[in-house]
Amino acid sequence: MDDTVAALFRHTREQSVAFCSALCNEDYGLQAAEFVSPPKWHLAHTTWFFETFILKPHADGYRTPEPLYEQLFNSYYNGIGEPFPRPRRGLLSRPTVSQVLDYRAAVDTAVQALLDDATHAARREILGRAVLGVEHERQHQELFFTDIKYSLAINPLLPAYAPGAPIPGGEPPPLGWRGHAGGLLEVGFAGPGFCFDNELPRHRVYVEPFELADRLVSNAEYQTFVDDGGYRRPELWLADGWTTVQEQAWRAPLYWLERDGEPLEYTLYGAVPRSTGAPVCHVSGYEADAYARWAGERLPTEHEWELAAQAAAAPSGGVDSGHFHPRPATGGPGLQQLYGDCWQWTRSAYGPYPGYRPSPGAIGEYNGKFMSNQWVLRGGSCVSNSGQLRPSYRNFFYPRDRWQFSGIRLAKLSAAQ
Repeated sequence: MDDTVAALFRHTREQSVAFCSALCNEDYGLQAAEFVSPPKWHLAHTTWFFETFILKPHADGYRTPEPLYEQLFNSYYNGIGEPFPRPRRGLLSRPTVSQVLDYRAAVDTAVQALLDDATHAARREILGRAVLGVEHERQHQELFFTDIKYSLAINPLLPAYAPGAPIPGGEPPPLGWRGHAGGLLEVGFAGPGFCFDNELPRHRVYVEPFELADRLVSNAEYQTFVDDGGYRRPELWLADGWTTVQEQAWRAPLYWLERDGEPLEYTLYGAVPRSTGAPVCHVSGYEADAYARWAGERLPTEHEWELAAQAAAAPSGGVDSGHFHPRPATGGPGLQQLYGDCWQWTRSAYGPYPGYRPSPGAIGEYNGKFMSNQWVLRGGSCVSNSGQLRPSYRNFFYPRDRWQFSGIRLAKLSAAQ
């Protein structure tokens, strides 16, 4: 295990820098809204995590390159100190990109030395926190893609992050349904390997028999909702959702464009013709819920989604597949697009499982403090790390959020109910 952790640490740290290689220097400081962070900050904050939770408590004689980094690159760990305000991260022209990369290199060298020290008295804790640090950085790699997409999209030039890649068109296969018997079943992480604390404890839930759509809702299907006045019909929306639609003047998903009558979509490849068969993406939980009501169905609960995923094929897809945009369903048996295309909104509020206890100290702020007013999403997206795709993984966002690669899968009670 020790060698595996060290190799995973090196690979993940190198991967984050490699993802930034497509950027120009001016891109590293972009922050188009207070809910996104600049690429430079992601590189620095993930380094801060290893420094704060591994090096400072366990590396004898370690000295930080800059004491104020503790404040500048703290995200929300109030137990560590007062973080620099999130909405102002884009104002941090210093440290420079070069200095941030030097910071990463210094911390990487020190962490590697600890991982190589098999006699350290706190070895088990060091290895455990290194694994958590890797999983944390994988999450920030995903945020890097969603954030840079949002920040590039406000530019009228609609610049591309990556060279153009055609997104397959054509109509999706007909929407089908897959039934599940329900019953008293177990959910939550089980087995060897890593999981986040919010996936535990594994526990029993009772689920009524239900059916899950065998693929995600497509752009063409969502266009029909738009054409039918979906954004003008208050009866389809939750009260807070309707208020948000009015305040934000939503009329279509984020990144849908039209140029000279041609429907386009802004992607990490730039503005491309909108694929009718690709999943609708970058919709909020409110939009997903409104579409489900319009379609006469509903969103799944997170337990329904997880139970269906437990019986499905092994996870695949994600950023390691080399696609920076969700792709159309290809048809076939079983559930399609379960992983690695779009995060799928559920109707479940994000809260603790029975018996959940956060870790002691500041590291316990990782998940538990956010268990309020957010909705659970499942499945992972095209920019998720494939190593994090599993049935029990719980993502969470506010239902108004739509800059993530979030889509829609429908559900309903079984016809026999």
